Amino acid sequence: MRGDLHTHTLYSDGSTPIEKLPFLARCAGLGWLAVSDHDSIRSVRYAYAHPQQEGVNLIPATELTAYDFAREHRVHLLCYYPDDCQALADFSAMMAARRRQAVLQSCAELEQLCPQFRTDEALALCKNSDTLYKTHVMQVLLQYALADSMYGDTYRALFGLKPVRGKILHNPAYESVDTVLALAKQCRAVVVLAHPSVYHSMALAQELIQAGRIDGVEIDHPRNTPEDKAQLTAWAQQYDLIITGGTDYHGMNSAHPRPVGTCTTAEEQILRIRALAQKRKQEL
Repeated sequence: MRGDLHTHTLYSDGSTPIEKLPFLARCAGLGWLAVSDHDSIRSVRYAYAHPQQEGVNLIPATELTAYDFAREHRVHLLCYYPDDCQALADFSAMMAARRRQAVLQSCAELEQLCPQFRTDEALALCKNSDTLYKTHVMQVLLQYALADSMYGDTYRALFGLKPVRGKILHNPAYESVDTVLALAKQCRAVVVLAHPSVYHSMALAQELIQAGRIDGVEIDHPRNTPEDKAQLTAWAQQYDLIITGGTDYHGMNSAHPRPVGTCTTAEEQILRIRALAQKRKQEL
């Protein structure tokens, strides 16, 4: 059975409790599910503690954020079956603190621009998350009809990056791709480059693939372009890479409604991930 290997919950910037996702996966006819909350060890721990729910096999996962300083853009690395280790816990805590600080700065500036907005209301919405996200800010604005949608014109005016930088945008400091890949290796995770089209990471993808630094690529993703999918497929065949697919599910915190199971991974690829993870955990 197929699986959705890229989803998010209230543990990060999704809108759905993690306990609900296996049910949604079962309804979609899936046999596997990876909850890959951003820079979160909580999604990893949940899957290890609940290997199967609703007849669906849960894969421990997290989506780690890095930065490609050479090309000046973010990079997302999906890490499957990482060890529940201190290094990952420390990284998660560090990124949570950095995100919170950045978004709190945005909130302080928004209070000056918008008298209806109160930071404490955004903080109340993030109580189930590891940290404070821009989506929590937008939920407050949506509640009072002060925004058109989660990721519409209001979001772009406040938090957009291009073509015009948002009025209150503050991003956390990110670690380099090399640093995050080293962390993933230390955690003995299976590493897949997420949605290369989203952050224009095709040049980086080629570089990492040719150097043998990642195990796979995410191809079936709603925002990957047809051209990039074709190139990624060719590279995957040439270098015998794992091929994954995932919806990047965020519930209602999304620009477009995409239910769990919109994009999927073949079971043969999932078994490759599991076998590789098991092999690494047997190594010293």
